[in-house]
Amino acid sequence: MSTLAAPDVNTSVAVSVREINHWIDGRLVPGTSGRFSDVYNPATGRVQAKVPLADVSELNVAVEAAQRAFPEWAAQPPLRRARVLFRFRELFEQHLEEFASIITSEHGKVLSDARGEATRGLEVVEFATGIPQLLKGEYTEQVGAGIDSWSMRQPLGVVAGITPFNFPAMVPMWMFPVALACGNAFILKPSERDPSASVLIAELLKKAGLPDGIFNVVHGDKQAVDAILEHPGISAVSFVGSTPIAEYVYRKGTATGKRIQALGGAKNHMIVMPDADLDQAADALVGAAYGSAGERCMAISVAVAVTNATADALIDKLKERIAKLVIAPGTEENAELGPLVTGAHLEKVRGYVELGTQEGAELLVDGRDGALPRGDGFFLGACLFDHVKPEMRIYNEEIFGPVLALVRARDFSTALQLVNEHEFGNGVALFTRDGDTARAFAHQVQAGMVGINVPIPVPMAFHSFGGWKRSLFGDHAMHGPEGVRFYTRIKTVTARWPTGIRVGVDTTMPTLG
Repeated sequence: MSTLAAPDVNTSVAVSVREINHWIDGRLVPGTSGRFSDVYNPATGRVQAKVPLADVSELNVAVEAAQRAFPEWAAQPPLRRARVLFRFRELFEQHLEEFASIITSEHGKVLSDARGEATRGLEVVEFATGIPQLLKGEYTEQVGAGIDSWSMRQPLGVVAGITPFNFPAMVPMWMFPVALACGNAFILKPSERDPSASVLIAELLKKAGLPDGIFNVVHGDKQAVDAILEHPGISAVSFVGSTPIAEYVYRKGTATGKRIQALGGAKNHMIVMPDADLDQAADALVGAAYGSAGERCMAISVAVAVTNATADALIDKLKERIAKLVIAPGTEENAELGPLVTGAHLEKVRGYVELGTQEGAELLVDGRDGALPRGDGFFLGACLFDHVKPEMRIYNEEIFGPVLALVRARDFSTALQLVNEHEFGNGVALFTRDGDTARAFAHQVQAGMVGINVPIPVPMAFHSFGGWKRSLFGDHAMHGPEGVRFYTRIKTVTARWPTGIRVGVDTTMPTLG
């Protein structure tokens, strides 16, 4: 990385800042498009770096490098590919604090949360190191007279990942470890808001022994995204982001013949039953709603309290806990709620808070008026609404900030219906002591990831991550067995060797029986 006087996206601003480069064919490559975007420190509101925004020609260079490197990498035994990931895992763990620091400085989340993100990403690497077992096919002897049949899974070629700002290390690691283990070459287009973690990942992969060209990082905006979706040399694209963009990626990518997995938005509900441990539920809600400033696709943004008595008691406990939250720059070890990622996003979330009051919801805790850190950072305190109705925009739309909406339901059936009728179906939780209710909920709820007394039911790496309805476009969830299936295609071989048996000419459909 270097420092220079870099222009803004559409203007020329002579400010000496760090420039973040692309990573192509095993080395850092400066941007050539002439377009740059600011990377902020959310805790101070100041620009700390510039990141280049690639054009089509820069993406083409990365694809060409990946195409050259792919055949030799795909031909490697899976065990050798796994050993590269083993070495990367060790290097990543040695640099975990560096990753946490980078994530906090560019995203804003508190250090403990950044460490957690990095650790959860590492779990997918650990899963991917088991690729020799995961790629084992099936074999059937004597499917016909002297004929055997077997299946194998083979890599797709060059694949790409387009990842969001809220998890700059973890979400890329949902994708590339499995893709590389399966024998593919990978191009990562990280968020331009916090791109540095992706470059450190690339450097560590090279140090671990990954051949040049197999992992590339191309920074950019919509122009780079469209170039990825249109490039004939890219076979598959993984995406995580908002629902409108996920749908765009899915439709545009499939129209050009690509395999697509596109994870979209969420409005995750937590149903709290009258028999629940309300202290446990309140602790879970505060962590799930306000952790990472609510900038999680698995954040709980709607609490559904069953009965008014449950709602009133839960609110008392929530207000008590919210008042004690430590709002501070993420670099401070005691911080629990850090800033939002950009000033524009801060204003968007503040706009939703104002909208909620206009829609008639009762704003019990207004994070706009709390004691916030001094300076120009993008801070917003925890916000809590009561008496939120299903027709309100703050109920229906993904806010992606520290805003929790409480809805009152008269019974379990009404609460379940609220969840099932929402357009999103990413994650959901139920807090109860009753096994019958929990079992009915798990079987009947229409969401891809379900928690029972667990507020953020993110599957472990050896399971797969993905929602239902408008939270996922495509047929495959991420990582776990679904990830292996996504990044490979099946081939079935049927073979007969000469044995002296002649069957003669037969123009009928072979049955092999």
